[in-house]
Amino acid sequence: MAENFFTDNPDLLFRLEHLDLAESVEILEDGYRYHAKYPAAPRHYADAIDNYRLQLTILGEICGTYIAPRAAEADEEGAHFHEGRVTYAAATQEALELLTEAEVMGPMIPWEYGGLNVPESIFQMMVEIVSRAEAGLMNLFGLQEIAATIAEFGDEALKARLLPRFARGEVTGAMALTEPDAGSDLGAVQTRATFDQEAGVWRINGVKRFITNGCGQVLLVLARSEEGTTDARGLSLFVVEADESVRIRRIENKLGIHTSPTCEMQFTNTPAYLIGQRRYGLIRYAMAMMNGARLAVAAQALGIAEAAYREARAYAEKRLQFGRPINTFPAVYRMLLSMRAEIEATRALLAESARWMDLLKAYQRRSEGQGGGAEVRRRLREFDRLAGVLVPLAKYYAAEMGNRVCYQAIQVHGGTGFMREFNVERHYRDVRITSIYEGTSQLQIVAAIGGLLGHALDGLLAEWAQADYGQALAPRKADLLEATAAFNTCVDLLKEREREVIDYYAEDLALMAVYLVCSWLFLRDARFSEEKAQMARFYITENLPLLHARAEAIRNSDPSVLQAQDLVRVSA
Repeated sequence: MAENFFTDNPDLLFRLEHLDLAESVEILEDGYRYHAKYPAAPRHYADAIDNYRLQLTILGEICGTYIAPRAAEADEEGAHFHEGRVTYAAATQEALELLTEAEVMGPMIPWEYGGLNVPESIFQMMVEIVSRAEAGLMNLFGLQEIAATIAEFGDEALKARLLPRFARGEVTGAMALTEPDAGSDLGAVQTRATFDQEAGVWRINGVKRFITNGCGQVLLVLARSEEGTTDARGLSLFVVEADESVRIRRIENKLGIHTSPTCEMQFTNTPAYLIGQRRYGLIRYAMAMMNGARLAVAAQALGIAEAAYREARAYAEKRLQFGRPINTFPAVYRMLLSMRAEIEATRALLAESARWMDLLKAYQRRSEGQGGGAEVRRRLREFDRLAGVLVPLAKYYAAEMGNRVCYQAIQVHGGTGFMREFNVERHYRDVRITSIYEGTSQLQIVAAIGGLLGHALDGLLAEWAQADYGQALAPRKADLLEATAAFNTCVDLLKEREREVIDYYAEDLALMAVYLVCSWLFLRDARFSEEKAQMARFYITENLPLLHARAEAIRNSDPSVLQAQDLVRVSA
């Protein structure tokens, strides 16, 4: 097993070297003025990248050397529940202690509260590395991002009290959003928040279900604060510091991610503190938090896929059949090539999505300070539109890709992959949740389709189309120009159709967008190495026919297919 899950990954190293974060990091670091007060803060952009590389290297060593070797043991033990108390598996607890000792538990927390102040792009690389080592542990590490929500929207007293505790690894967090009757439809949340005038605090009453790490000490709770409301406009977001009024009623017995406790919780007159303004709990604060969570789940799926691919590749090199290694058979090495290409495509898409999220956050900060103006507002709208499309597409593609790759990894192993003794069995179980939580794959398409129909990607596609990729890659560029034209034609065709027809064919358009964006990103990367150029040719050759097939489905879209829904209705 590798000893460092960052330095042993050439594609992850490549992504760090080619990040375009200069503008967003300068704003995040306040023009690099933090260094005067916090010596660990970077002095300039090159220094920031060196900092990130060091942090990723430290995390990669812990994950490769200590966490991954005990992942199967942690999975076998799982989280425990006894008389309302949740405890982690021994290996999970030790992993958290190692991460705390390494001072990497507060990655997105600002310097002034003891954090590392890393941008979204770097945090998602961290999440991928942890997920490759042990998928369930990622949910404990990744949920530290709720500290970033408190940092962004909480008042000074909350930040001063809670953020240093996150940074020191003293607490873990949870997002308590889902309820038994409010899963995807969060506007239907019924948990109540009432203001206790005498105590000067809010009181939460209600039940939350399917709460990842609900046993965490600091909870962000979505609750109905406005009497008589029934929709999202009556919801606010609250911080709860768990006490005896928060009761864990049970933890779920799950298919995978056994080390991550999924809790059903009851709040009884629980003291709570308002985040930001009333009524904005879902439409602003929870949605902002969930965008980060979507990227984190995308990175989780990517990390699991990376682990599964490496297991499959190693097995295929050693497994002999008919006198030769099975990785020499086209049926097998095509699977392996497909797995690697999809992983690299996802990593590029995730990096591109996180880049626009970083710019969006940076310009939100700038718009609230002295640097606001018409140009800042214009760019803020641009970044918001791009992130609003790319983030759900990244989550959708990463989760579906992860499931495919883990399926193929078992297939490469044959019968042995079906056995508990092989890690691919665990990866297959763990990855399944990624296309369900933080919004199902179907809901990611719903989130992206409006922006796709509104030509939100036009600027990016035009920029990539105008770039010079050299003579050797000219045929691939011509292919992508043709595919871009087909995509835009389908956008215009579909947006003229009835709403139900749009919804029916939305996945076709989303997949076209994914194949197209990933192909352009591969072509962009192909300029830097021959290996990337080979991967670009393979990915484009394999996936453009799929894009054109989806285009054909949209061009021939037929409203009569909607009538087929009667075939799946249960008859009386």
